[in-house]
Amino acid sequence: MKKFFYLLALSLVAAGMLLSCAVEGDTDAVATGEDNSRAVQNWSLWDSMDWFNTGVWNKANWTNGGMFNCGWRPENAYFNNGQLVLKLDNTWSHGKPYSSGEYRTNNTFSYGTFETNMKAAKGSGTVTSFFLYTGNPWDEIDVEILGKDTTKVQFNYYVDGVGGNEKIVDLGFDAAYGFHKYAIEYGNGYINWYVDGKWKWGVNNTGMNAPYGKKMPSHPMQIMVNLWPGTGVDSWLGRFYYNGPLYANYDYIKYTPK
Repeated sequence: MKKFFYLLALSLVAAGMLLSCAVEGDTDAVATGEDNSRAVQNWSLWDSMDWFNTGVWNKANWTNGGMFNCGWRPENAYFNNGQLVLKLDNTWSHGKPYSSGEYRTNNTFSYGTFETNMKAAKGSGTVTSFFLYTGNPWDEIDVEILGKDTTKVQFNYYVDGVGGNEKIVDLGFDAAYGFHKYAIEYGNGYINWYVDGKWKWGVNNTGMNAPYGKKMPSHPMQIMVNLWPGTGVDSWLGRFYYNGPLYANYDYIKYTPK
């Protein structure tokens, strides 16, 4: 009988140790305040875009509406030769005359550096993007190549749904004719944008390219990419004319936490 209780005690101690380890291991994935369905990932991510990893990513299957003149279809985000390909075509989708692809992480990510190796689509009225986004409250940080002039990149950010912080920068190359690295360094009170490892633009809340004390994005965000045609925003994007499918390509996406 003494032996039985001794073994029972050992089993309870071991179970307690296992439970403690499991809880400790889960501290990197906690529910966010703004969306209880998404966890915050605080460890590194490297995805070579060889296959659809459903444990990390999902494909959109709806439409944003408004100025987005396409529906997102899973079939329009696919993998070929070690690349994620987003295809914009004239398939009717979700009440819109065009279809395209949007690829996004399941989890959100806190402060760190986010990078992709990307080749943009060329065509007036289109946007090829790499961005960070959280739904409610709406914070967002953008890298956007406007198809009307793929020798430039547009950086922007939103805080609580308020944007208007666009900065257009000359690239010194045509983003539609080859892969280039675009990175967002997202920190507490600041953002820096890089192209091919070189700093291109930055803002902070202590007066760099923004008023002192200006509120900056502060929430964990999803990593997202998409390709879309605009409607009603010709003054920004130019008029969209469909002359056949357009493609945006992503060679890898990575995240390095701070």
